[in-house]
Amino acid sequence: MSNSVAEGTTLTITMPDDFHHHFRDGAKTKSVLAQATERFSRCIAMPNLQPPVTNTALATNYYNHIMESLPSKDCDFKPLMTLYLTDNTTPEEIKKAKETGFIYAAKYYPAGATTNSDFGVTSLDKVYPALRAMEEVGMILCIHSEVSRA
Repeated sequence: MSNSVAEGTTLTITMPDDFHHHFRDGAKTKSVLAQATERFSRCIAMPNLQPPVTNTALATNYYNHIMESLPSKDCDFKPLMTLYLTDNTTPEEIKKAKETGFIYAAKYYPAGATTNSDFGVTSLDKVYPALRAMEEVGMILCIHSEVSRA
C-alpha cells in the first residue's frame, strides 16, 4: 500500500475550521465574526477574556453573545466553546459543560504565560480531577504550550 498521492490530485476545502480563534467581547465581536464567518464554518473560541470563561454559565453567556453577533441569522457557523481551565475547575463543572452540547473543550494555560492567563493552572496536579472528568466525558483538552518560567 502506497502513502503517496497521484500527481494532479487536488483537495478542495470549501470551508475550513479554525482551531484557535479570539472572538473578543463586546462590540468588537460583530466585526470579528464578519471576517471569521466568510472563511470558516467552525471556530474554537478562546476563553481568555477579562474575566476568563471559567465555567458553564460564563461560556453560555459568551456563546449567546457570539450567536447574537453573527452577521446573519441564516449564517451556517458554529462556535466551538471552551472553558478556561483553572486550579479550581471541578469534575462536576466539566460534566455540566459537556452536557450543554456547545462546550467542546477546556483550554490549559500555564499561569502567567500569555495574555489574560493570570487565572491559569499553577500546577498540573491541581487539575488532575478535571482532566479525569474530561477523559470520561470525551472533552477535548487544548493546550497553550508556552514556557512561563525558565
